Amino acid sequence: MSVDPRGPVLVEGPVEVVLDDGTVVRSDRFVVAVCTCRRSRTYPWCDTSHRPRQRAVPSTEDGNPR
Repeated sequence: MSVDPRGPVLVEGPVEVVLDDGTVVRSDRFVVAVCTCRRSRTYPWCDTSHRPRQRAVPSTEDGNPR
């Protein structure tokens, strides 16, 4: 198991997770990223929602950023 303080917990699979409502979800992947921030749309699996988002810089017609 590997814990990143700014990201998910990486666990060697297969993994079963029991959710708050008692539902059991399973992943058969060889390494599973378990979400710890609860921002993931695929919770309990991490979808990298914890990463800061950056806006794209608009470019001009000549290809150089403004």
